[in-house]
Amino acid sequence: SRFETCWPALMKDSHGVIIIFNPELPSHLKEIEMWYSCFVQQQPLLDSQCLLVAHHKPGRSEDTENLSLAYPLNKLKLIHSNLEEDPEDVRMEFIKYFRSIITIINESREREEMSIIS
Repeated sequence: SRFETCWPALMKDSHGVIIIFNPELPSHLKEIEMWYSCFVQQQPLLDSQCLLVAHHKPGRSEDTENLSLAYPLNKLKLIHSNLEEDPEDVRMEFIKYFRSIITIINESREREEMSIIS
């Protein structure tokens, strides 16, 4: 993509990656593998620092809720967002995700401080 030159700047010092995609588009399912590879594996970030969001457009009733992703994407936390039906659910999942990122940051900071002291 034409923005690839910006990626290193976007990735620098990032603590988490949220990938939002349309589960109804087969091309998106291929693209999220590339995003995962570039933004998570190459950094490297832990899988727990990545959140996948399958965003469902209003009025679509296609059965993409039971989406099964191939390895390695199937190891990631996947949430379904449908802002018409369940905005509160999505909000709670985001809060859980951000809390887990803060925990990871704090733990790594403590490890750094201990290694400086010792």
